Amino acid sequence: MSQYKEAPTDPAAPENAAPEAEAGLPQNLEPGTPHDLEPATEIQQVKAELDKVRAEAAENLDRFLRAKAEAENTRKRKEIDVAATRKYAIERFASEIVAVRDSLELARMVDLPPDSNPAVQKMHEGLDLTLKLIDSIFQKFGLTLVDPQGQKFDPEHHQAISVIDSNEVPPNHVVSVVQKGFLLNDRLLRPAMVVVARGDTESGNPAGKA
Repeated sequence: MSQYKEAPTDPAAPENAAPEAEAGLPQNLEPGTPHDLEPATEIQQVKAELDKVRAEAAENLDRFLRAKAEAENTRKRKEIDVAATRKYAIERFASEIVAVRDSLELARMVDLPPDSNPAVQKMHEGLDLTLKLIDSIFQKFGLTLVDPQGQKFDPEHHQAISVIDSNEVPPNHVVSVVQKGFLLNDRLLRPAMVVVARGDTESGNPAGKA
């Protein structure tokens, strides 16, 4: 006979455990009671919040890119302004100093007789040296001489003060230079004053009919 006995069955215990206990549901909920938010509703809410965050992120990125582009444009404009200021800072001074060169060149163009005073000849040589020194300084600071003798008339750099008939140069070409011009880097500082050979209207008379 077995030494073990079956445990007495509690007549008060229910035959089957409650479905809620087996399912792990709270005892105070009836089976089939809905939660506060159904899974589908929660997914829709999360999706809506995600779309909102994405839209805000895209808007913020667009603002950032616009601000970055504007800052870059401002930086480039400032660099251009600074470069232009440095490049043309001597424009007023250059406009005055070229007149000094004109005077020296006029003095140098005076022909001296062979038997002229040695002191005058030395002064003449000194004018040559001074002009060479000035031209060297002009070149250093971006000043370029415009001497268009025999060249085609260019209204961008030349100013025609007279138009004459000429058999020595082609029509619309510079016959003589009354006053040389100057460029400061790539900017016209002073146009060359020139006399131009007459040309017909089809070839472009620079000063009209004389």
